[in-house]
Amino acid sequence: MSRPQHPFTVRNKDVWAIALPASLAFITEPVAGVVDTAVIGQLGDAGLLGGLALGTVAFSVIFALAFFLRFGTAGLVAQAVGAHDPKDGLLHLARAMLVAVVLGLALLALSVPVYWFFAATLAPPEQSQAAFADYLFTRLWSVPFVFINYVLLGWFYGRAAAKTGMVLQILINVVNIVLSIAFVFGLGWGVVGVAAATVIGQVCASAIGLVIAVRHYGGIAGILAATPRAALLDLTAIQRMVGISRDLIIRSAALMGAFAFFAAQRARMGEVILSASTILLQLFAISAFFLDGLATATEQLCGRAVGANWRPAFETSVRLSLLWGLVIGGALTIILLTFGWVAIDLMTTNAAVRENARTYLVMAALTPLTGMTAFVYDGIMIGATLNVTMRNGMLASLAIYLATAIILQPLLGLWGLWLALHVLLLTRAGIYAVAIERRKADLFT
Repeated sequence: MSRPQHPFTVRNKDVWAIALPASLAFITEPVAGVVDTAVIGQLGDAGLLGGLALGTVAFSVIFALAFFLRFGTAGLVAQAVGAHDPKDGLLHLARAMLVAVVLGLALLALSVPVYWFFAATLAPPEQSQAAFADYLFTRLWSVPFVFINYVLLGWFYGRAAAKTGMVLQILINVVNIVLSIAFVFGLGWGVVGVAAATVIGQVCASAIGLVIAVRHYGGIAGILAATPRAALLDLTAIQRMVGISRDLIIRSAALMGAFAFFAAQRARMGEVILSASTILLQLFAISAFFLDGLATATEQLCGRAVGANWRPAFETSVRLSLLWGLVIGGALTIILLTFGWVAIDLMTTNAAVRENARTYLVMAALTPLTGMTAFVYDGIMIGATLNVTMRNGMLASLAIYLATAIILQPLLGLWGLWLALHVLLLTRAGIYAVAIERRKADLFT
């Protein structure tokens, strides 16, 4: 049976209305991290700084694996909006929120095993062990609220309310920065102060976000009336959500595995190469915040088009996203090629590291351009909820990347490893592009 169509038009301003606020929101995250590091660094204790750094790595892993809460919610809600769902995606929000709360409380209850796992995996030095434990056990209290905020962000982005998402993300990081300074310098709490500031920032954002969501649906009574238990616990809908979650977790783990391999191979080449490449990857990471904003816009527009069963809007969304991706990626590449050496000099004073980083700067500078299509097609796949295809494409890309690195690294050294990274980005986009073309007939009936 064919689905009803709900025609709408996609324009350049529709892309930027989501991409720009989302990019600004994403950019605030590393700023807060830099401030936290600088605050602890001012105490002059290398053990504290090491504990903070390793604790941050631990939570990066936890949150990366839980990011399916945002991705999955955004795609499903965007489709509901496109289909003119009278409940405006409420059931998707409620189910995702239930998963977020249960998963967050479970991790909090398992605090000790979580600590044991990361302590064994990251092996903090003796002088950093106490700080690592203090940071991890304190910041674990933020986990349920982080997960709730992921769901809320997915709901905001799925409804194209990117400015609200931006405000909440900025709020988290402003609270974090202000309280980190107050708790560390004013109260002398050290890494516990930095972690506590993060917890409070997440609590504030989740509380405000929940109030906005509740008001949108007419209060608690309106939500209860619109979410009968039978609909909330609909087995088919839950199976779909679980499938999306599972596949996105596998996809994220595969992507993390690719960068972990890249890090391990660099480490085997010596301290200078490891340090220089780390700086260059930071340049790519900064570029990724702009591309992530574009990907977020693509998620909403393509998801809305699929929900509306309106192929012209989908085609236009893909075309405009790729066009603006080319512009943004090209501009970032030019900026990095022109001014990347300035960033390198700001991040290190070591002459050998500077020289090595400048040698391979071109490889890092090209990542926004070669990675642009990967970000855009990630957004397309998430919006269309083609989670199985996304998972399989990422696994296939990982295999091709590893094979390329194994072949090229012995021949070209670090050049070969960087080339393999570009192959990973381009292969992922290529696989997704072919898959999308083959699935369009199924998406629009």
